Amino acid sequence: MTTMHETDLTASRPLGDLPRLLFGHLHRSDQQRWGHVYLQGLLRTHGKKTVRRMAAVVTGSEAASTSLHQFVNASPWEWGPARGELARWAARSLPVRSWTLAPAVLPKRGSHSAGVHQRFLPESGRTVNCQLGMGLFLDVGRAHVPVDWQLFLPPRFLRDEAERDRAKIPATTRPQPLWDQALSLVREMTSWSGGHTAPVVADLTSLCDTTPLTQRLQGSGHSFVLAVPGQTALGGPEVPPGERESARAVLLRRGVRHPAGAGRQVISYETTVRGLRPDGERDLGPGRLMAEWDAATGRPGRIWLTNITDRHPAELLELARSPRGARNAVRHMGEDFGLLDFEGRSFPGWHRHMTLVSAAYACATLEGMTP
Repeated sequence: MTTMHETDLTASRPLGDLPRLLFGHLHRSDQQRWGHVYLQGLLRTHGKKTVRRMAAVVTGSEAASTSLHQFVNASPWEWGPARGELARWAARSLPVRSWTLAPAVLPKRGSHSAGVHQRFLPESGRTVNCQLGMGLFLDVGRAHVPVDWQLFLPPRFLRDEAERDRAKIPATTRPQPLWDQALSLVREMTSWSGGHTAPVVADLTSLCDTTPLTQRLQGSGHSFVLAVPGQTALGGPEVPPGERESARAVLLRRGVRHPAGAGRQVISYETTVRGLRPDGERDLGPGRLMAEWDAATGRPGRIWLTNITDRHPAELLELARSPRGARNAVRHMGEDFGLLDFEGRSFPGWHRHMTLVSAAYACATLEGMTP
C-alpha cells in the first residue's frame, strides 16, 4: 500500500481543477481566492502549518494571515458542498473499493475548543485532552482519501448555552453517539454518490458499541465489513441469552478455514445478521463471521461480521485491512498536511479546516495516480 511518505510532497504540485470544484459554490471571488491560497499553503509549507507561515509561503506576505484566518474561522461558507465535490472528484479518479470509517484523535490544550474532552485511548493506555473526529475515507486500493467528517460533541457542549455559543455550534446540531455519527457519514456519502454505494468497512470497537450501526446498515441495504468484539453474543431473539455463543467461541468450534494466500488462512462461519429498517421493522439476513487464523496461537485474530456472502472470505479479509490504511492516512495528514494545526476553537472553523486538509491530502495522494 502506498503511503504519503512514499509520495514526494513538492511546492510545484498542481491543484488542477480541484479549487474550482471546491469553491465554485462560493459567491465572493475573495473567498475563492483565499480558499485556493489555504490549499496551496497546506501543500507547500513545510513543518507546522500556521496561517502566518502559509501566508508567507504562498503570498510572500505574513500580513495575509489575517485573511486566511478569517476565511476559515469567520467567513460564512458551507463545507458540505465542498466535501460533496471532493468526494465525487476522488471517486472519478480511481475505482472505490470501500467506504472506510476511521477516527482521528486531535490532542488539544485547554477546554474551550469545540468538542474537547478527556478520553482514554486503549491503544496507548493513557488519557488525553482531545477532540475526536470521525472520518469517511474512500479506499481506492493504493490510498485512502478523506472526504467527510463528524466532530464528536460531549453533552456539555450541547446542554450549556454558553458553551454552545462560544464554540459557535449551530442550534440544529443534536447529540449523537459515535455509531450514529458514523451512520450519518454513510448517508451523506450515499447522497453525494447518487445512490452508488461501496461496502462500509470499520473497526470502531474501541470507541463505541457497533451493534446499532450494524443493524441499521443491514436494514438500509448497505453491505458492510465491521469489526466486532470476540465476546459478541450470537443468536436470534428465539435463543435464550444463556444459550448464546460468543463470536470467538463459534469460530473456534465451528469455523471453516480457507487458504488466503502467502501461507495465511482465514476462518469463517455462516451466520445471520439482524437488521433494523428505516420504518422500524426488524429483519434477518445471511451473514458471515470471519478472522485471520493465527497459526502461532491457534486462535482467530480480529473478528469481523459481514453481510457480503458472495465473495471469498480471503477477499473480504483484504477489505478488512482498510481501517489500517485510513489510520495511516490520519497520521500522515497530521505529520504533513496540518491536520493538527488548526488555529481556532469554533465548530464551523474545525469543519472548514478539516475540509481543506482533506482536499490537500487528496490532491497530493491522487496526483500521479489517476489513469
